[in-house]
Amino acid sequence: MPNAEDIRWFKEQFQDRIRAATKNTPFDTDMIAAIACQETGEVWPILRRAGLPVNQILALCVGDTLDADRGRSAFPQTKTDLLSKPRGQIMFDIARQALVDMAKHVKSYKAAAAMPNKFCHGFGMFQRDLQFFVDDPDYFLDRRYEDFDDTLAHCLAELKRGLRKLKLENRSQISDFEFACVAIAYNTGGFDPKRGLKQGFKNDVGRFYGEEVFGFVHLSRTVEVAGATPAIPPPADNQAPLPPPKAIEGDADFRVAIEDSMLRLRSEPKISNPPTKNVIGHLADGQLVKSVTGTPVNEAWLEVQASLSGGVMRGFASTKFLVPLTRPAPIPLETPVAAPSITTDATPVVAMPAAAGPSIPAVFMPRKGNALTPRSAPAGAHSLNEPSQPTRSGGTPAELVVSIVKIIDWLGVDRPEHQRYQPRNGLTFCNIYAHDFCFLAGVYLPRVWWSSRALLDIAAGKQVAPLLGDTINEVRANDLFRWLRDFGPSFGWRRGVSLDELQQAADLGAIAIIVARRKEDGRSGHIVIVIPEMNDDQARRNSSGAVIAPLQSQAGAINFARGTGQLDWFKNVQFAESAFWIHP
Repeated sequence: MPNAEDIRWFKEQFQDRIRAATKNTPFDTDMIAAIACQETGEVWPILRRAGLPVNQILALCVGDTLDADRGRSAFPQTKTDLLSKPRGQIMFDIARQALVDMAKHVKSYKAAAAMPNKFCHGFGMFQRDLQFFVDDPDYFLDRRYEDFDDTLAHCLAELKRGLRKLKLENRSQISDFEFACVAIAYNTGGFDPKRGLKQGFKNDVGRFYGEEVFGFVHLSRTVEVAGATPAIPPPADNQAPLPPPKAIEGDADFRVAIEDSMLRLRSEPKISNPPTKNVIGHLADGQLVKSVTGTPVNEAWLEVQASLSGGVMRGFASTKFLVPLTRPAPIPLETPVAAPSITTDATPVVAMPAAAGPSIPAVFMPRKGNALTPRSAPAGAHSLNEPSQPTRSGGTPAELVVSIVKIIDWLGVDRPEHQRYQPRNGLTFCNIYAHDFCFLAGVYLPRVWWSSRALLDIAAGKQVAPLLGDTINEVRANDLFRWLRDFGPSFGWRRGVSLDELQQAADLGAIAIIVARRKEDGRSGHIVIVIPEMNDDQARRNSSGAVIAPLQSQAGAINFARGTGQLDWFKNVQFAESAFWIHP
């Protein structure tokens, strides 16, 4: 599987030629790199690490094998099918020898090369298929696929056909998600919005073509070449390549003025029934916002943009609670701290934090001796410390996703023998499950947190020891809602603004959560993990492809490892407010 260093080599060799070829198109070097990674990523990284020259690497970028026994729907279905065409024997000899030569370097193809009837049907770094031999035999017979510019031209022609299929041909720019959708059409000839990126070729670990391309384009955007600043900052070890928060363009022209509550930001200019149904966020008194059109809708609503903890929210707010500014003011962008991964052997913090990192240190429940905290024991304040518990690891989105799936399976939140998460005596443990998941994923979400007095002492420069009920207290779901708002950005968390963004982040191997605070503080709030789609497990989407229920994992009144749960559960009237959060 290609990694960041492989992509760096690809860019160094080809980015100037790609830039020239993609001029006046919505495609860029990172998008083309993603196609190369997906199409022949099992070949050219091995060849370049072996030190082969570029021209030989291009000549050996072949793959996908056929023989006389196994057919397919497209031409050629078999060796006999190929031989039946004019110059078919010459083509077979080329395709056969290409396989043999490539397999000398790529072990995974050696078994196929040992079978005399096996031959390749994908040619060039972007794998133009032998099905085009009937209409364009000279491309294959003259081995034009060995020329990068020639094979790139055919790649771009197919991608442009994908743009037309998705009705994006008139766009000068497309998002990375839209590009992955175009790539699915490149691979399959079509695209079904309701299936999201779970379309196209499915690999051995259950990832589909669209998902892999989406991951590769994000990984490519982290790779710096020739001193250019990458579009996505390179992530810390074992973290996902997430785009940085975006600032709102232009200055604020209104300020929220509300005294005894928060201003609801709605997806449409009206109060829904129930009132929480179309609420997408809450704005605090004094929040600066920028109007979108400057013209009220129905005299009572104004469409605005607001920046909340790294997320840009756009919706409708009541004009009754918006005060025009006497002069425009810049909207500050809160960028989360690039927090390194925590380790599962983390020890309680007992001293002042280091100069680098959060000003308030992470804290864990102290452990006496070698006491074990297993999943099979009832819930407590300690973090898990079972032998060989899994962690999130990997240098690519696909590797991170596979490791997250292992964490979900190992935690087994729906297994009765894992008493730590099972509801009992009216108590539920969504907060503990969320902590455990994040802990194993290397992300800090507290199980215990400093008391108010301890925070004051830390701010005063005093050393503070973690003592339950004194300097630290257990954290419930309602507390987590407030902790994320107040401290989350200092530990790498930022706000998400949509279910699509949450699911896409999870599918890149990032950590995404939904948390809701109850109106009554004594009643339980709720927190769930949004998890990566894998195999047949996927989010619910509407006919246009928008996520209406992400794939989730939770402990609660009902525990489930994978599911989409109740639609918009976080908008239920018992919750005062809810929020989406994302961590690389």
